[in-house]
Amino acid sequence: MSDTAQRRTPTVVKLGGSCLDDLDGSWWDDLAAHGREHPLILVHGWSKPLKRLNPQRYTDPSAILRDRYGNQSRWTTPEVIADIKTVSAAMAEDVFARLADRGITGERLLGSDGLVRAGEGERWWWRDKKLVELENLVGPITGVDPAPLKNLQPGHAYLVTPLASNAAGQEVNTDADRAAAAIAGAAGATDLVLVTDVAHLLIDGEPVREITAEAAAAFRDKGATGGMRKKLRAAGEALERGVERVVIGSAATTDLLAARTGTVITRT
Repeated sequence: MSDTAQRRTPTVVKLGGSCLDDLDGSWWDDLAAHGREHPLILVHGWSKPLKRLNPQRYTDPSAILRDRYGNQSRWTTPEVIADIKTVSAAMAEDVFARLADRGITGERLLGSDGLVRAGEGERWWWRDKKLVELENLVGPITGVDPAPLKNLQPGHAYLVTPLASNAAGQEVNTDADRAAAAIAGAAGATDLVLVTDVAHLLIDGEPVREITAEAAAAFRDKGATGGMRKKLRAAGEALERGVERVVIGSAATTDLLAARTGTVITRT
């Protein structure tokens, strides 16, 4: 790939909602330095900001549902969608202020504004030990149209809120890691960085520096739990969509991309 093509190729960075507060000035310095050479697409989570906005609503165990296949989901109502937009706007203001101080311009984009499409969501959910029919505004990602990403150039960053629109025109909640994977594939990114609050993938208590997609999928299905399970699923989907590497970790972006720390997941 030529130097010009490399400078036009975006880097997609998913920022975990639980770790955004912990990223210090040096982390943002590093991201901005990378962003002066490569377009940035930042995809954010929102778990911690939602809990701060409404502790009672978002810490209540009843707000988390499981479908008949055992998959976990936040019970998303129109009020939850509105809250997501509220915290997203506040996060964007914070992120863009940090980037502007370092010479990077920013643009906020809702995934539901033509970027991310979702399919029909599950309607049957376990609640109070009963399988009941509920309207839950969530849906699996079925496609990404990169056309709204009109200004992919060095020195500019998009901040994407990973909502999506479904065939009925509804705004729905999606998994942020998997949204980042789908966006990375559609935007032609070579690298996806999943910034989280853990330094490495751990297998049998030992940090893993590099792993193939096949081995990561095997561990995901047998040993991974919680958020790491979702990240490994997202990593596999990104690689299937043409992304060359996925890196998971808590360090500076350039350190993760250089494989100085974190866990690198490759196709083979």
